[in-house]
Amino acid sequence: MAILDGLVAPIAGLLDKLIPDPRARDAAKLELLKLEGARELDAVRAQLSAIVAEAQSTDPWTSRARPSFLYVMYALLLWAIPMGLIAAARPAMAEAIARGMTAYLSGIPEPLYALFATGYLGYTAARSWGKAKGVER
Repeated sequence: MAILDGLVAPIAGLLDKLIPDPRARDAAKLELLKLEGARELDAVRAQLSAIVAEAQSTDPWTSRARPSFLYVMYALLLWAIPMGLIAAARPAMAEAIARGMTAYLSGIPEPLYALFATGYLGYTAARSWGKAKGVER
């Protein structure tokens, strides 16, 4: 697909040289852009089809895996609220907890963070796509 992405501009340049009529040249460029847009839409559909299939699965482990992972990440982020209260009451304890959490989170491999980002974005895209199609509420 990267090869095709690099071909659109050169082909448009060739059209400028090969087709003297401005209207015909613009129509050819428009058709070229339509073909590129359709190809990109097909690529997005292919990427989202696996995510949608997982979300619609009747297997509870498959259909709930991505949202459950997101809830765990939300809990980690929301832990900042009680940490703020602990820091107000016992700053030394809050600092020790923060050092421990930092050490723990630094030990998590980078690919797991990338998996979270991919899952979050994929889940959000699949939900948005389902809502736009009228399949989900």
